Amino acid sequence: MTEFTNAEADGLWSVAERIADAARSAILPHFRSRDLSTDNKLSDGFDPVTIADRAAETAMREVLADLRPDDAILGEEHGSVDGTSGLTWVLDPIDGTRSFISGTPTWGVLVALSDQTGPLLGLIDQPYIGERFMGGLGRAHWTGPGRDSPLKAAATSDLADATLFTTFPEIGTADQYAAFHRVAKEVQLTRYGCDCYAYALLAAGQIDIVIEAGLNAYDIQAPIAVIEAAGGCVTDWTGAPAHHGGTALAAATPELHAKALHKLQDTNP
Repeated sequence: MTEFTNAEADGLWSVAERIADAARSAILPHFRSRDLSTDNKLSDGFDPVTIADRAAETAMREVLADLRPDDAILGEEHGSVDGTSGLTWVLDPIDGTRSFISGTPTWGVLVALSDQTGPLLGLIDQPYIGERFMGGLGRAHWTGPGRDSPLKAAATSDLADATLFTTFPEIGTADQYAAFHRVAKEVQLTRYGCDCYAYALLAAGQIDIVIEAGLNAYDIQAPIAVIEAAGGCVTDWTGAPAHHGGTALAAATPELHAKALHKLQDTNP
């Protein structure tokens, strides 16, 4: 993992927040706009994108072109740009565009900085609510209206006491759906539909497990950094690193993660 001085880490965090601020400014004029139009990325199915997604990522990249021109970029809407520094900014301008176009404030802006080992810092920003969750390089912090607090995941260790979130009830493939429900039937409460905001709630100690499938790197790298900084665990469904996307299991404690992972993998419970 790349090492930084305190001053270097502070500088990188300043850039991350500038990126998130730029995205906020680009997105908020479009949220709950009556004349917002939506394009579909898929010929079979529905994967929406809006002017807000594209404008926000353009604004985020402009910050990087000015402040960190030697770093690589991986973004959802405008692809990859090579760099020479060994560092990559991973950007999702609106994670949860379906929520965005529906008017629910559970979408978010995701910013991560990664090296060859995975994410070093992550930021989950909810512009409409005004909340920002930050983790990595010495930070585990949550700010919002009337709030300026450290992030700390819950101490939950048993599935029977846990609250589980996922975005879609019909998660993944048929096998993945079955695996998810092996965990769901063991927990106290299962809820759906929060997109990246569920990861923020886990880092803040409000919920205990998030299980997802079908992810891209830009969907998960920022949440990994935020949750790990708050004391939680994130892997894929095999227990391997999740930062390349695919499946993800996030849990508040190592003990809870191990129990959920066992249920995901146990086809004969």
